[in-house]
Amino acid sequence: MDLLPIFLDIKHEPCLVVGGGPIALRKLDNLRRAGARVRLVSPALVPELARRVDEDMDINWVQRRFEDEDLLDVRLAVAATDDRQVNRHIAALAKAAKVPVNVADQPEDCNFIMPSVIDRSPVVVAVSTGTASPVLARMIRARLESLVPAGYGRLAELCARYRDRVKARFEHQRDRRRFWDHVLQGGVAERVFSGQMQEADAAMERELAAGDNPSALGEVYLVGAGPGDPDLLTFRALRLMQQADVVVYDRLVAKPIIDMVRRDAEHIYVGKERNKHTMRQEEINKLMARLAKQGHRVLRLKGGDPFIFGRGGEEIDTLAAEGVPFQVVPGITAANGCACYAGIPLTHRDFAQSVTFVTGHLKDNTINLNWAQLAQPNQTIVFYMGLVGLPVIVDQLIAHGVSPDMPVALVQQGTTHMQKVYAGTLATILSRIEEDPPEPPTLIIVGEVVTLREKLDWFTTIPDREQGATTPVLPED
Repeated sequence: MDLLPIFLDIKHEPCLVVGGGPIALRKLDNLRRAGARVRLVSPALVPELARRVDEDMDINWVQRRFEDEDLLDVRLAVAATDDRQVNRHIAALAKAAKVPVNVADQPEDCNFIMPSVIDRSPVVVAVSTGTASPVLARMIRARLESLVPAGYGRLAELCARYRDRVKARFEHQRDRRRFWDHVLQGGVAERVFSGQMQEADAAMERELAAGDNPSALGEVYLVGAGPGDPDLLTFRALRLMQQADVVVYDRLVAKPIIDMVRRDAEHIYVGKERNKHTMRQEEINKLMARLAKQGHRVLRLKGGDPFIFGRGGEEIDTLAAEGVPFQVVPGITAANGCACYAGIPLTHRDFAQSVTFVTGHLKDNTINLNWAQLAQPNQTIVFYMGLVGLPVIVDQLIAHGVSPDMPVALVQQGTTHMQKVYAGTLATILSRIEEDPPEPPTLIIVGEVVTLREKLDWFTTIPDREQGATTPVLPED
């Protein structure tokens, strides 16, 4: 190692910052977050730094140029002026006085550097390239941000509260390590991450009581996988996908998302198509409860959002009745994702002041909806599962007063590289799709906002002149 990575306790310690610009402000903020008392020396300050000084009683501004005596009785020094010779002079004096010194943009004059930091206090992760490339260090930090949830700070605090009790409960270090491994990768940690601190404490008490016989009860993660693009997954969804023992997934979950689940997890397909169910909903509910009671961490992966036409409420109702712990992770619903990737804002001041999500699923060749309400002006209507019932939707909207010229868009496999958008009106959309019928999953959007698509279509497409559809232009490798 070129540098020794250490964490220095400077709470309430006097530290020196010389300089009054943006870099000095950034360095000062780091010191204050660590609890230092800062002496700031500079004849002038940029406005933001001046406001910082006014707001913080632990910053003492000395309004003049640096003098050698400023280094007396300080624990640490930072030189951040715009004069390289002044910075070098400060560094030389600090090193002679055995005071750690950091010099902005002059690594050869430093004897310590400030790394890029992920702050999940009391958990802190520092990334450094040893002055080789601060930009690379920031990029690495940005990637790690997604892997270290904000809840890790709360988790560390929980560990601190229970540390002595765990030590008293388990005589051997090996047993303590095994206990913590179980707790920090199980239900206790997940409750902390989701902010359920009372439940986390209760679960921790149960684990301590169980001792060498930890709870065999697992947990169910009901996770929204979004409309298809893996980049739209939440950080929390990805974390749970990586730690599940069993994944229960349906037809609407894209394969690239399935591939992101932990490699050794058991996969159970319960996909449902029209008039063809691999497993009935009641059986799915009972399956998840049974797997969790066997001690498994069960990932229920659902396309879109679990609570928007995803029957998530029915599933957790069964889990609650069975006494099975669960948590729900929202996903980007198909309406949001597909409309966005098609360049169609669901609301717009000039066209739509409300949006309605409805299911267009046929039953006995009818769709039982409040058509009079759906025919009201100045709204956008999004039909889920309405492809088969499209002729009924068109007829009923026109019959209830919607103009035949009302714009309509069909978005097939939205947000993916297979996306196709069919645009028309209520009067023309059925003939438009005759030669090239779209396939599920396809979302139907009805409203004046569809007219904005040509202007706002950011997901690059090329027109399919023969079929009236659009397909995305993919970048070359």
